Amino acid sequence: MTLDTQIKQKALEIGFHQVGIAAIAPEASEDTRLQTWLNSGYQADMSWMENPKRQDIRQVMPDVQSVICVALNYYTPSVRPNSSTTAKIARYGWGRDYHKVLHKKMKALTAWISSQGEAVQARYYADTGPVQDKVWAQRAGIGWIAKNGNVITREYGSWVFLGEVLTNLSLPPDRPHTAHCGTCTRCMDACPTGAIPTPQVVDANRCIAYHTIENRAATLPNAIVPHLQGWVAGCDICQDVCPWNQRFAQPTDVADFQPHPWNLTSTLPALATITDEDYDRQFTGSALRRIKPWMLRRNAQANLENSQ
Repeated sequence: MTLDTQIKQKALEIGFHQVGIAAIAPEASEDTRLQTWLNSGYQADMSWMENPKRQDIRQVMPDVQSVICVALNYYTPSVRPNSSTTAKIARYGWGRDYHKVLHKKMKALTAWISSQGEAVQARYYADTGPVQDKVWAQRAGIGWIAKNGNVITREYGSWVFLGEVLTNLSLPPDRPHTAHCGTCTRCMDACPTGAIPTPQVVDANRCIAYHTIENRAATLPNAIVPHLQGWVAGCDICQDVCPWNQRFAQPTDVADFQPHPWNLTSTLPALATITDEDYDRQFTGSALRRIKPWMLRRNAQANLENSQ
């Protein structure tokens, strides 16, 4: 069995749902869309997106020859109450912090790859470093970058977390994935703030997910508040309307991603007045801890004020 086949088999044994390999071209071949996006100011206050390493993977690992990409399905079919007071939390945050789940599996895979020889270098990233995970996932055949900016897989839709192992091993690459959005524009049409001005381009300045998770201002923009529709932590609108998700989403077998009940049933009035102590108790071990308690109160209060 060849080493690339062994690596893929090991990744699946560890629990990843998809794995693919992309090769590093001899010449500079980074995707130019990121720079165009930055030049347009679509990153808002996310200055870390401007890290030059993100556009040259050799600055991350000088000897990198291959990128091993993995995907982990996180979809659960649970539904939140259909109420005007329901506080909507994006699916990615329903269960345990995905960073912790991914990192444990990535660490195991990287350790196994490193053990294949003394000269082998391997380093993993899972939404924690200057690596264009979506670009590499498409190059590795995991899926394609959709019009809403997410990676869609044929098997699981876009409900996947992505990770990468950079290595100095020269491995046979998989065929890059082709796009299959066709003429569909449901995600673009459904976005209430018009945050997807052109295919594959998301303007963070107009994105509900950005404003509820990353925006550290005391108040949310007047242009955003009327369109929150109950969202207090992220936004899944562009994924919920996607035909690929509606037809091909599969319940995950990762127990850690099963939703904590309060992430489905929390109400806007409760979160608008949540104490720091209750926040710590309710969101222990959650990816939602990136949203500070005062931000959660801000988001919930903005929803309530808009509904009056």
